[in-house]
Amino acid sequence: MEESVNPLRFETNPYHHVVIKDRKTMELSGVKQIDSFDSDEFLLETTLGWMLINGKDLSLGKLDTEHGDLIIKGNIDSINYLSNKKGQERTSLFARLFK
Repeated sequence: MEESVNPLRFETNPYHHVVIKDRKTMELSGVKQIDSFDSDEFLLETTLGWMLINGKDLSLGKLDTEHGDLIIKGNIDSINYLSNKKGQERTSLFARLFK
């Protein structure tokens, strides 16, 4: 039986680093998966938990799925680590969007 593979989930090293350059470029390591993203928000899982990045004109600059490295470009406004209760946080996020 063939196993299905999620294209947005990838191998990572156990380390998680975040570097922000002039609020315009964010370099991350230890990214496990990208759950969703658009020009205003990235939701991703890191080796240290779920992370929500908000901003304007955000785009995926570079993605290295072999090492779990990611570069996000745009105007970065905020970074939040979410609790391990991903489902509750996502419900809250979607509830706010569709009110």
